[in-house]
Amino acid sequence: MTAVTVRRATVDDARGIAEVHVTAWREAYAGHMPAEFLASLDVDRRAAGWAGILERGETDAFVAERDGTIVGWATAGSGRDDDAPRDRELEGIYLLASAYGSGAGQLLLDAAIGDAPAYLWVMDGNGRAEAFYRRNGFTRDGATMTHPAGDATVLAVRLTR
Repeated sequence: MTAVTVRRATVDDARGIAEVHVTAWREAYAGHMPAEFLASLDVDRRAAGWAGILERGETDAFVAERDGTIVGWATAGSGRDDDAPRDRELEGIYLLASAYGSGAGQLLLDAAIGDAPAYLWVMDGNGRAEAFYRRNGFTRDGATMTHPAGDATVLAVRLTR
């Protein structure tokens, strides 16, 4: 298997990021989010959104590639919460299931936040993701929030290090 590489994302990566975004959500959140909601995710709409985000430089964005194809992405910034417990937030990190165990997640985390103090939100009950973050020094700090997912809501918990 070819090694995974990580680099800073460009506007030209918007479509690949969107494809991973939609596929990774469907893979990771099946059984945790309504199937109708996951089926409604639209790559074209996400690609347009990602193009805007990347053009405006709203966040630090990185992609993981294998054989020239994007298999994951991560974003980080100064924190979107008014009560942010740290100066840096890991806003998102997603991998295709086919990239699990490849080291891509660690490479993305390292590129996005390194070993700096940071915080992130993770879906409560997403044991795989939470175990990964715990291995990287993150622990729950007690904060929670809910996100809409179609007609349902999803509970997210905050982790900090």
